[in-house]
Amino acid sequence: MMGTQIRPAGPCDEERIRRFLVGLSLHTQTLRFFSGIPSPRAGLIRTLLAIDGQRDAIVAERDGEIIGHAMSYRGGATDVEIAIVVTDDWQGRGLGRRLIGVLLGRAAGRGATTVGMDVLGDNRRVLRIIRRMWPDATMKVSSGSVEVTAMIQSAVVFAEQGSGGPPLTL
Repeated sequence: MMGTQIRPAGPCDEERIRRFLVGLSLHTQTLRFFSGIPSPRAGLIRTLLAIDGQRDAIVAERDGEIIGHAMSYRGGATDVEIAIVVTDDWQGRGLGRRLIGVLLGRAAGRGATTVGMDVLGDNRRVLRIIRRMWPDATMKVSSGSVEVTAMIQSAVVFAEQGSGGPPLTL
């Protein structure tokens, strides 16, 4: 993970996030967006990079290229809903867990205590991560996806303990 930076996303990332999305395998695109996105539209790019009172977005970057993206937004049945995706080459290395820790640390800093997410039922790897990070999470299967509700604090502590470094903050 040396040389990998996690930072807030911004409008200057538009072209890099487009390359990142196009570089994801169809399988990874489907697990994150529930469909393939061979040609990401400008509206999607802007949404993925938006940071305002309702939304937050961070990216993991290495050698000037985005290798991971995480976003949250307020609303729904929980304080924040989150979505994370890591490029195929970086999956299974703990980057997703680091992104979750940073994103939820930022949300907790703004007062959020609960988190929700929709995970495609076939996304076994992410469901295993969720079970480890949130053993008390509520999971409800609905139309092929799993609606997850959990407390933020346990995930932030889990991510920080597993990082081997200082607490994950920006």
